[in-house]
Amino acid sequence: MPFTAKIKHKLQEIEQSRDVKILCATESGSRAWGFPSPDSDYDVRIIYKHQPDWYLSLSDKKGTIEMMFDNGELDISGWDIKKALQLMHKSNAALQEWLQSPIIYQQELPIATHLREAAACCFSPISTMHHYLWMAKNSFTEIENAENIKLKKLFYVLRATLACKWLLEKEGFPPIVFMQMVNELNFDVALKTKITSLIALKATKMEGYIHPAESELNHFISTELKRAEQVFPNLSGRKQRQVDLDSLFKAIVMYSL
Repeated sequence: MPFTAKIKHKLQEIEQSRDVKILCATESGSRAWGFPSPDSDYDVRIIYKHQPDWYLSLSDKKGTIEMMFDNGELDISGWDIKKALQLMHKSNAALQEWLQSPIIYQQELPIATHLREAAACCFSPISTMHHYLWMAKNSFTEIENAENIKLKKLFYVLRATLACKWLLEKEGFPPIVFMQMVNELNFDVALKTKITSLIALKATKMEGYIHPAESELNHFISTELKRAEQVFPNLSGRKQRQVDLDSLFKAIVMYSL
């Protein structure tokens, strides 16, 4: 069975066993970003809803699903619609990425479209910058002074760094596909060529591949992160008017699928 078919089959099993309806299921991680390794796992992220009666309770209920299959090769996890909308209100960057992923395994229309539109209204540059800047700085400390590094880790840092650069220069939510940022942002052509060659290399190497440190890329990362830190406090909050998430939540819960 092709792996995509296996994923869809597992999604159906989750719906049946948990008595939920999956509203959106997309790929996250390196496969969605466009730089997977041959042994990259599948990170499927879902937004789902329960039956209406599930929400009519005084007790707090778990709003997440987390499941692993095939010895960790397939990771399926996600949030109930109530939790998802609460996080959307805060311009949660992970949720924004799920909704914009180019790899869609399952979605319910028009609900998925409404979720993407609401997420765009909730987008906050300063909240999103906080997410990517923290991610880039944390990961960069692991490779900045090392002679040899995991190529996978370098790309995680690069992606978060370019997301910060995109927020500063383009002001919109950073594209999910990494090479779109590389191609559309303005920086040294030689560095772009180096990044492109490293993506081609990563496609041939396993996740644990160790690569010699790239000093020029490290310098670029350090410079961009320092710039982002300086400008970060001056970024704006929500760019558009607030969407009525309460009404959207009620409509989705009562929507008959």
